[in-house]
Formats: sequence, C-alpha cells, structure tokens
Amino acid sequence: MTATRYPAIEDVLPHAGRMVLLTRIVEHTERRTVCLADIPATSIFADADGGVPAWVALEYMAQCIAAHGGLRARAKGDAVPLGFLLGSRSVTLHAARFERGQRLEIEAAHVWGEYDFFSFACSVRDAATGATLVEGTLAVARATGADARVQPTERLAGQSRGSDQ
Repeated sequence: MTATRYPAIEDVLPHAGRMVLLTRIVEHTERRTVCLADIPATSIFADADGGVPAWVALEYMAQCIAAHGGLRARAKGDAVPLGFLLGSRSVTLHAARFERGQRLEIEAAHVWGEYDFFSFACSVRDAATGATLVEGTLAVARATGADARVQPTERLAGQSRGSDQ
C-alpha cells in the first residue's frame, strides 16, 4: 500500500516563515487532520533550554485546523482561506512544556459547523509514546469577503524558519 502524499505544510497555511510551527501533514479526511510538529531549539517560543511552553499548543492546534481548511480548499480548487481563532474550551495541559527535539502529533477533528464558524476537538500527543500532552476544543471562524483570501506574498509573518532574528 502506498502512503498518501500531502502538500507541504506551507502550501496549506496562511502563515509563513517562523510562524509556520507545524512540520508536515500525516493524515487527512473530510472530518479530521493530523500533523506533526518538531520542537527545534530555534523555535520563536523556545526558552533558554530550548523547550517550548505547553500553552503554545493552542497555536499548534489552530494551525492543524488551518491545515484542515487549506487541504479542503485545495481539493475544491480554492485558495487557502484565512481564519481566526475565536476561543478555546476545556483545554487541559497535561505537561508544562515540550522538550527541544520532541516530536508532537497534533490532531484536529471537526465537531460542528458547516459554513463560517466551526468547532474542533484537538489534541497534542508525544509522537514517540502516544501520551496526550494537551487537549481541548477550539472555536474558529473562516474569513469572508475581500479579506478572505491570502496571496503567497501576503502570508502572515515574514521571517524564514532559519532566521534567528
């Protein structure tokens, strides 16, 4: 059986440069997407030891949701949509931080919403052990109107991943 190939994560997110926190997409269906994130010492959220606070998982989960929306838009021939995190619910941090070099598996599963407002049950697990590190529900909105589409030259953030600035 051949593994499914997904586009580069940068091609399905409205983010760019160092604000792309996910590494790649590993699973996708109409209702669920799973991505990986590696914790580099150069993360913009890294502390002095290279670890990242667990609250950054909110952004990992939001980017997994954005990847889900980007993949669905591409399948229909549409541009990557811009979205907004509206809030979170029942978020539980089972760890205080993520360690430098740790690989995380982020899952976003569609709970409700069909038009411009959505809810996703999300989790962040240690990819090596499967231990759940963070879980919760995120509410998001898809932008509509003239500002709803992001062109590649207008992506969010500007620095490249390798930049230390």
